[in-house]
Amino acid sequence: MKISIIQYAPIWENPADNILKIEELLSEFREDTDLMIFPEMTLTGFTMNSTDFAEEIDGISTMYFLELSKRLKTNIFAGIIEKDNEKKYNSLVHFNSFGLINARYRKVHPFSLADEDANYDAGKELVITKIDNSKFGLSVCYDLRFPELYRKYAKENVSVMINIANWPVKRIDHWRTLAKARAIENQCFFIGVNRIGSDPFNEYNGCSCIFDPLGNELLLKENDEGIFNCEIDLSEVKEIREKLPFLKDMKLI
Repeated sequence: MKISIIQYAPIWENPADNILKIEELLSEFREDTDLMIFPEMTLTGFTMNSTDFAEEIDGISTMYFLELSKRLKTNIFAGIIEKDNEKKYNSLVHFNSFGLINARYRKVHPFSLADEDANYDAGKELVITKIDNSKFGLSVCYDLRFPELYRKYAKENVSVMINIANWPVKRIDHWRTLAKARAIENQCFFIGVNRIGSDPFNEYNGCSCIFDPLGNELLLKENDEGIFNCEIDLSEVKEIREKLPFLKDMKLI
């Protein structure tokens, strides 16, 4: 499976200009890909201004990625600030290659240190989506610090775990360490997509990454803006879990 990671510096709270930035990056993209992954809150950055940017199904972010997935004929995972009645969620949405919404994951662990819990509602459910019959477990940023979420995905035989983030440079060692740990302990591919640049509160250096089921680093991009590609062999997950059946020995999950 061919994976394309979009690591970029979003313009603060400016969806229209960020669409133009993404289109500029895509103008030089000539690869075929099965899955394209964008950072958390893709078109705004990590804003707490949920009232102004939360959107329903016809919002600017959702409509753009619906159109883009259909145009590129590929799966897209993107960060959407989602409105559902009076509730607002920091969500990861899977747009499939037909330009339809395949799944929505609502961040289970809002980041209380930044008052995210005061501005966004917490999701309640794991979300597993499929691409070509392979299972993908979805998560957003701060979720990475809660291994029980990923253990539950492992119990459901997920092959790839995804995390999209706005993870600041001052804690980037935690990001890299936890991403590798999630791959090793769950014997799966782990893909983390982070942003670069700055917002009014933090600096970011990306370090978007892919680790294989043994924790080997397949991709790590620090500071660079662009579209970065990596091919993964999903059959490795089954092979490693059969050769090293550690997950069968879990007792508490």
